[in-house]
Order: sequence, then C-alpha cells, then structure tokens
Amino acid sequence: MSENAPSIGDLMLASVPMTATLNLEFLETGADRAVVRMPDQSAYHNHVGGPHAGAMFTLAESASGAIVMSAFADQLGRAVPLAVRAEISYQKLAMGPVTATAKLGRPVADVVAELDEGERPEFAVEIDITREDGAVTGQMSIVWTLRPNR
Repeated sequence: MSENAPSIGDLMLASVPMTATLNLEFLETGADRAVVRMPDQSAYHNHVGGPHAGAMFTLAESASGAIVMSAFADQLGRAVPLAVRAEISYQKLAMGPVTATAKLGRPVADVVAELDEGERPEFAVEIDITREDGAVTGQMSIVWTLRPNR
C-alpha cells in the first residue's frame, strides 16, 4: 500500500458502518494478525454492565475482516471475500474495553493456489477476545471464502 492510500482500518470504518457505530479502533491490520479494540461504552452494555454479546461478535468479526482484507488485498480484483459461517463462545465476563486479535488458520499461499485452480477456497480465521487484564473472555472462529468474480 502506498503512503497516501488509506489503511485497512480506515477502509473498514468507511465501508462497514457498524465498525464506526461501535467506535472500533483498528490497532494492527496485517496479513499475519489483526488487532481491533472496542472502547467501554455504556450504550452497548448488556444487563450485567459489560459489552453486549452482539457488540463482541461484531468486534471479532471486524478483526477477522481486517485480516482477510490485508492478507488478500491483491486478490480483490478477481474475488470477493465473504464470511460463510461463524461460531463464538463467551467464556468469562467481559468488562471495560475489549480487544479482538485475529489470526489466519491457513497460509495465504495455499488459499491463493486454490483460487488459481478455479476453486472457491475456504479458510478459518481464529479470534481471541480479551479484557484489558489479558483474560480471554471469548473466542470466535469464522470460515471465510474467496468467491471468484464471474
């Protein structure tokens, strides 16, 4: 990406309105890892005073989208990334700001090789959601595909 090109975080905030609604902060957006933070906001609290499950889902999904956009930016002219399915587990009470850290489950080259062969590759993104004290409050797995343009 050139110096003047918008960052993946800026692109996500501009093209995915929910990310701006939740005031998500894209701290790191690379092909190996994406880190997205959601500040503590009472408007998005649940009945026990922590972030609502839907807001945490959106946080984790947004981190996965950022890593997918980073890892496959050079493929976007020929394929559209789409989430296929997701599973989330809420493990501990989340209070205060929370951070989602996403990692790709497969090497980029393997996914691109399948795309080159005319296939519609699927790949998982694994996300940990943590509190400020480092405790993992939830984990999410999202399976993505690259749908070839026809």
